[in-house]
Amino acid sequence: ARTSPKKTGVAPPLHVFQLSKLPNGLVIASLENYSPCAKIGVFVKAGSRYEGPEELGITHLLRLAASLTTKGASAFRICRGIESVGGSLRVASSRENMSYTVECLRDHIDTVMEYLINVTTAPEFRPWEVSDLTEKMKIDKAVSSQSPQIRVIEKLHAAAYKNALSNSLYCPDYQIGRISSEQLHSFVQNNFTSARMALVGLGVEHAVLKQVGEQFLNIRSGTGAVRAKAQYCGGEFREQNGNSLVHAAVVSEGAATGTAEACAFSVLQHLLGAGPYVKRGSSTTCKLRQSIAKATTQPFDVSVINAALSQVKMVAHGNFTDADLTKAKNQAKSEYLMSLEVSDGLLEDMGQQCVADGVYHSPEVVVSTINSVTSESVVNAAKKFVAGKKTMASSGHLVNTPFLDEL
Repeated sequence: ARTSPKKTGVAPPLHVFQLSKLPNGLVIASLENYSPCAKIGVFVKAGSRYEGPEELGITHLLRLAASLTTKGASAFRICRGIESVGGSLRVASSRENMSYTVECLRDHIDTVMEYLINVTTAPEFRPWEVSDLTEKMKIDKAVSSQSPQIRVIEKLHAAAYKNALSNSLYCPDYQIGRISSEQLHSFVQNNFTSARMALVGLGVEHAVLKQVGEQFLNIRSGTGAVRAKAQYCGGEFREQNGNSLVHAAVVSEGAATGTAEACAFSVLQHLLGAGPYVKRGSSTTCKLRQSIAKATTQPFDVSVINAALSQVKMVAHGNFTDADLTKAKNQAKSEYLMSLEVSDGLLEDMGQQCVADGVYHSPEVVVSTINSVTSESVVNAAKKFVAGKKTMASSGHLVNTPFLDEL
């Protein structure tokens, strides 16, 4: 008789999450996942929503200025030093935050951390180096202008808000070449403070991160400059151009991220249909797609949008089953959990939560919150959308595209 071999392997150690908050307000979070590669990020509450009227586009310039000379290392040294250990440095920004992320083998954490600290705490912004970034900004703008999706989303924010969140992720044309080194220093001084930062790491010991935070990320204390709260107003933007297609979006004010109401909106999104779930799928089970297909054979007209809005109204009246709700919850949970399977997604999730609220809700907690979403909360989310003031942005061949007041 054949006997199964004895298992002699040792069970892998559990992943350990730790979070600390220093007296100066800096949040430090780490997840030891025993990966051969470490990923460390500094997240700063300094997105484009914090730009003042004279600073529009400054976060776009900051994204490009990450590799410029600092007080501790030249631009050449930063580039060569990170590449010599096979590492990488990436900078990204949203309307809420900026993130500086380095990745390397665990043996070289000290090397890349030196450059990460220099980039985030000691930039020099030499005028001639800043001036050299003008052409790169123009290229960024040119590339973004070729994407109708980017244009619609940017104009949608501009139409929806009076301030703050109306600021674009890209520098306005009239500002390119006009932002000075002094303005960059002022923005960093007012926004890159300890209480607005989170130092987050994967595959790194918590003690190492905490030591770095205590030594190097305490140069500017306080909460930084106070900015006005974003005011939603609603509106419309239309751009007629030579594109044969129409890209359009109709939105209403939603919920603050991280809240139970936001989870209800997420379930509502999947209840209506959030895109294909099968590779090369056509979303045939999507309620929105089915409604639009029945409404018209035209490529784009008023009946298309009204058909989509009618589906939201049906949900607002409670016209869905328990099976529909369970399916939507499962899809929402799967989408969230799958996003965490990639280290980039996991680090981003940790960083965004820590810098926003100073805490981190584990996947188990988030899944539990999604499970607790009720039919009533989904109905209320749909009602909020239906009753809310709408914003619309459209771009392309708009001959058959309705205006907002026609919906």
